[in-house]
Amino acid sequence: MKRRAGHEEALGRRQLLAGAGAMTVGGAVAGLAGPTGAAAAAEPEMQAAPVLGPATVRPGDRRYDNLLRGNNFRFVGDPDEIRVCGTTEQVVRAVQDAVRSGRRPAARSGGHCFENFTADPAVRTLLDLSPMDAVGYDTRRRAFSVQPGATLGHVYRTLFKGWGVTIPAGGCPEVGAGGHFAGGGYGPLSRRYGSVVDHLHGVEAVVVDRDGTARAVVATREPDDPHRDLWWAHTGGGGGNFGVVTRYWLRSPDASGTDPSQLLPPSPQRMLGCLVGWAWDEKMTERAFTTLLRNFGTWHEHNSAPGSPFAGLYAILLPTHRSAGSFFMTVQIDAGIPGADRLLTDFIAAVTAGTGLTPSLGERHTLPWLHATTWPGTGEPGDLVSRRYKIKASYLRRSFTDAQLAAVYHHLTNSAKEPHGGMLLVGYGGAVRSVRPDATAVAQRDVVMKAVFQTIWTQPSEDAAHLAWVRAFYQDVYAETGGVPVPGEVNDGSYINYPDTDLADPRWNTSGVPWHELYYKGNYAELQRIKSRWDPRNVFRHALAIEPAG
Repeated sequence: MKRRAGHEEALGRRQLLAGAGAMTVGGAVAGLAGPTGAAAAAEPEMQAAPVLGPATVRPGDRRYDNLLRGNNFRFVGDPDEIRVCGTTEQVVRAVQDAVRSGRRPAARSGGHCFENFTADPAVRTLLDLSPMDAVGYDTRRRAFSVQPGATLGHVYRTLFKGWGVTIPAGGCPEVGAGGHFAGGGYGPLSRRYGSVVDHLHGVEAVVVDRDGTARAVVATREPDDPHRDLWWAHTGGGGGNFGVVTRYWLRSPDASGTDPSQLLPPSPQRMLGCLVGWAWDEKMTERAFTTLLRNFGTWHEHNSAPGSPFAGLYAILLPTHRSAGSFFMTVQIDAGIPGADRLLTDFIAAVTAGTGLTPSLGERHTLPWLHATTWPGTGEPGDLVSRRYKIKASYLRRSFTDAQLAAVYHHLTNSAKEPHGGMLLVGYGGAVRSVRPDATAVAQRDVVMKAVFQTIWTQPSEDAAHLAWVRAFYQDVYAETGGVPVPGEVNDGSYINYPDTDLADPRWNTSGVPWHELYYKGNYAELQRIKSRWDPRNVFRHALAIEPAG
């Protein structure tokens, strides 16, 4: 039992990434279905639910320090004011006040940005959107409405309890919908149902016109919508670039009718999963280790076509530094898929073939989908003191090359003390690959995996050592392409929701390929054009912001 508990604690650390009430929207009530017809007419008039905000919090206010920190404690801002917003109208006023006073605004919903986009010293007005967390069904738009402050766990619970549907978003239930959706959004169901933005019907965003006027605009994917380009920009263009999103609408593109339970993918009923572990011992030779990682990549090369029988299987391989003592792989699949247990068995056999290793096979568990999806098991006691980390990432079109695998082994077995350092290989592809690269702002469609390089620590005095380790690790894996994942046969750039300012720094990116090509590839020029139209004054910007055209 002690060994198993240790495994689960370590897994929690590794899963830093892996894992309201009714409201009125455009004249239509959004929320859980209520009485209709005569029954509705007989209901007494009900008061609107109270709204939190507006509140302006400045230095010296007892609330100020409590509202500063996001998820990564490396970055703490010092804005002149924090505007706590509960409605779109409050956001409009806050943005308008910031523009008039010459203060740069930035919006934060869940606070999980990996870089200092909202904690930059240049940000003088911080918009806290966490109170805007309503989730419901908008009958007028025939789409589900999600406000940016809603956590993914809240979104999943509400969609499931009300209508039995879901979206293919991330596996960490405390992440806010705001930035996650705008950057593309993916998770355990993406191989089966695509990216979140493949189901994005529309957005409401607060933008600033050329004359400095702040206003709210609704943009949808409808071909005749004059604001359609603003919708497209939020299908993977990343947060903080065009304005402040105050609402998303979700409906699958092929959905029809008025029955809400048919407008988004159905939620699984139960999930079958297991945890597979390996010890860092004398049997974990370089050959065994690289064979394991190569097998994982090769399997995804061969089983990530849209409609593959394995599209419902999602796996993350989490090789940690040797100083951690062991590492793991998590696997899950919808238990309702015919032959789910056999598919899981075949996958594990393919990954372990030829390694000469005997993994510790965790007992298989079948859990209710909602429990497995919203269980908040991504933290640990140390996080209450400090959580400092650096994340670097890439897309993979196929398995790592032999040289890259050798680099991974070298850095995970060197003399560094990095028990919370390592990487994740995350299964991707499937339905994601059925969408054209220009249909949304997510350009990386012909990919099968995401790779994440990370290190996590607690003390500010250790910043330099941990940053140096993960930077050297990443640079070595991409040594043949200037230290970054330049799009090509194997690599395909990186994911904007895992922002890494190193990609814009010539000290770490010697490829000659600009950071925006790594994130957006051929879609960047269109994003620039949209930026020029909707944010002509460049009000919304950060370290990896889209630049206006020209």
